[in-house]
Amino acid sequence: MFELHERGFTSLFEQLVSCIISIRTLDETTIPLSLGVFDRARTPEALLRLSPDELAALLNGSQYPGQKAQTLLGIARAAVESYGGELPADYEKLTYLKGVGPKCAKLALGVAAGYPGISVDVHVHRVVNRWGLVETKTPEQTMAKLEEEVPQKKWIDVNRLLMPFGKHICVLRSPFCSTCPVLAYCRQVGVTRHR
Repeated sequence: MFELHERGFTSLFEQLVSCIISIRTLDETTIPLSLGVFDRARTPEALLRLSPDELAALLNGSQYPGQKAQTLLGIARAAVESYGGELPADYEKLTYLKGVGPKCAKLALGVAAGYPGISVDVHVHRVVNRWGLVETKTPEQTMAKLEEEVPQKKWIDVNRLLMPFGKHICVLRSPFCSTCPVLAYCRQVGVTRHR
């Protein structure tokens, strides 16, 4: 989402679309699929001109393309019918939309609108628990705990920095501790084997 923002896809709608596409889908797949959708539709009105089957075809390669197509069309419909075509930069209103959870709402708001919020995916959850910074069972608990501990001006950076770190260095199985730039600060909680 940060990369798409840098490429000019800065609206809250575009960021939310990209986040929905990214659910259970690799970044390497999410970015091209998002670009494919944006080639056809960058606004809620334009997205609504696509049929569910057309949109699902554009999402082919992501997990659950048909379900995501329905979710995205529902978001576009709500944007047009309830908000005059522009999604509100409001966490409560976004999470009220079907298919928009806390992670996507906070991440889209943070990237598109500078809204302070910590978005915690499985990577961020694993990293901060492994470090010993928090001791939580779910990403939602981690999000709440980090919002208590991390200064608000750093909230948006948490996902931007820690998600790729968890994806490439502090991986689930056999993390790359030998090349970790923050190993000296890590308690290696739960690490039984590493590279």
